[in-house]
Amino acid sequence: MSNVHYDTVSNAINALRQQGFTVDFNVEGSYLVNGNDRIHLDDFSIVDVYRYEGNTDPADEAAVYAIASVNGVKGLLVTGYGSSSDILSAKMLEKLKVK
Repeated sequence: MSNVHYDTVSNAINALRQQGFTVDFNVEGSYLVNGNDRIHLDDFSIVDVYRYEGNTDPADEAAVYAIASVNGVKGLLVTGYGSSSDILSAKMLEKLKVK
């Protein structure tokens, strides 16, 4: 994990895209999906994560995950957290938990 912190979600996304994290992932149960491509939670690792908290609006809370799959696909997952978190499977929540 990196010691770099970007001041905004958009700056983090732009910098990570320049590092090759170009696929936009969404979560469906225990899978990351992009179009018709699905990656099971056992088949990817979290390279880096950046968390952001809004100063006045809890809806501004987000996490940006830099993800690499075992087959070489690199991409980003942007999720809300706290009260605005997406509905995730228990196993996916454990995988995405910052340690």
